[in-house]
Amino acid sequence: MTSAYSAVSTQPSAKPAACHTITALKRWRCNPEDKDLPPVSEVKAIHVYDFDNTLFASPLPNKAIWAGPTLGQLAAPDAFLDGGWWHDKTILAATGEGVEKEEARAWNGWWNEHVVSLVELTMQQKDALCVLLTGRSEAGFSDLIKRIVRSRNLEFHMICLKPTTGPSGQKFKSTMEFKQAILKEMVYTYKDAEEIRIYEDRPKHTKGFRDFFFDFNRDLMANRLPTSRQPIKAEVVQVTENSTQLDPVTEVAEVQRMCNAHNLAIKAGTAAPGAVPYEIKKTVFYTGYMIPPAMSEKLMTLVKAQAGNAKDDIKQLANTILITPKPCPKSILDKVGGIGAKVMWKVTGVSCFENKIWAARVEPVPKSTKIYSENPTPTVVLAIRRGGRPADAARISNWQPVPDDQAYMFETTVEEKAMLRIEEEREEGWDRVPRKGWAHHKRDRSDERDANPGHAKEGRSNFSRPANGFHGRGGGSRGRGGNRNISAPRGRGAGGYGGRGGGGPKGGRGRGERGLGQYRSLDDVGSRPDHADDAHSYY
Repeated sequence: MTSAYSAVSTQPSAKPAACHTITALKRWRCNPEDKDLPPVSEVKAIHVYDFDNTLFASPLPNKAIWAGPTLGQLAAPDAFLDGGWWHDKTILAATGEGVEKEEARAWNGWWNEHVVSLVELTMQQKDALCVLLTGRSEAGFSDLIKRIVRSRNLEFHMICLKPTTGPSGQKFKSTMEFKQAILKEMVYTYKDAEEIRIYEDRPKHTKGFRDFFFDFNRDLMANRLPTSRQPIKAEVVQVTENSTQLDPVTEVAEVQRMCNAHNLAIKAGTAAPGAVPYEIKKTVFYTGYMIPPAMSEKLMTLVKAQAGNAKDDIKQLANTILITPKPCPKSILDKVGGIGAKVMWKVTGVSCFENKIWAARVEPVPKSTKIYSENPTPTVVLAIRRGGRPADAARISNWQPVPDDQAYMFETTVEEKAMLRIEEEREEGWDRVPRKGWAHHKRDRSDERDANPGHAKEGRSNFSRPANGFHGRGGGSRGRGGNRNISAPRGRGAGGYGGRGGGGPKGGRGRGERGLGQYRSLDDVGSRPDHADDAHSYY
């Protein structure tokens, strides 16, 4: 079997086996102040833990905030002068409520507790080498990651981040190439180790490690490697991705900060030739009375799909009562109390239209409450079948009354269904030549991750109108959290996001369902299809 990841050759090295010493191996770690590595004769097992979304629930760009192409743009290492989402340490530092508060409470709630317990078992195993191995850059993240790990009292013999150059002057084109190089040094050095176990959340990397050690052991048995060690038992453990999102207001503020720094470098003439300035723009799909996720699930019990219907044909919504299928004029916003206004509702009837749309009729509580809806009857579209249109709910005239136990009452918040995008800023005074092909950042589709951090269900943004200054280059955000004009208790983001992470439909800390379309690789570059379908436009 030939590995697609054999960036590090398993052919005989020009370096003699005697060069693989503990002293040489220590040069790979970024925690030289820690205790010495254990003697070669004492190590029988090597346990290697990935950091992002394996051990620690690192925040990812929020699908509910950013348009598809912008998700790819944020992850592209060449889009921003500082490297973007995965190369800007302030993004990781903004996890939760920021370093100063989170370090004091050991980033409680931001760990994969099962993997933490495995690390603690490795720490107690006298004959095991405990290693933290991540593709984050050593220059940018060494201090922060060590603070995160030590806040939880986790001790590793080696904490290894990707250096600009390796101990022997090596240059690494990718995270996998770097990790393979250091894994080879570890198994060469600890030649008496009988097994190596690697914990990894990315399926692509899991396969890469398995292929690498298959080739490694094959070449050992064929006497093609400069070592006398025996083949090593390699186990690569696929860990369920454990990701989160930042507080939505914080996330937008941090991306605005990246844009500002990028633009200032262009103004100062320190940017690379062809760099273009950025600004954040907003697209509003509709304005409505947004329904909390927990209530959406309860309302879905009103849907009684006929037996035999394929689940894939039905898209669950139950997320809003339409006000306008567009940005709401100020006159109408004033009528409904403005963005953030709260309104109570009660379900009074249900209906199924042409076996394509399931909807609930609602009325305000009390009935005298001033409301506005461009639908003839205030309606919650509960679900649609493939080919159905939410706008057709306005054609429903035959409503069935609901029993008292289904006359649910719930509170809504006036919000906009909006998505943000990053575009080239077009402003007089920029002295630049646009870079050809800048706007796309296309990626190889074969490199798509097959796991996606969870976000709100399709059709739900729950991202309230951004604070003043989120549009355009100037930013204007106040500190790390921006201009927080939304009142929310600790642990909740703007616009009704559940939990500290603010991205998940079920509260908590932003975890949620998995699907296609997120970016968390340190190497991968690309974009996604636009999320226009997520808006469930009424027209």
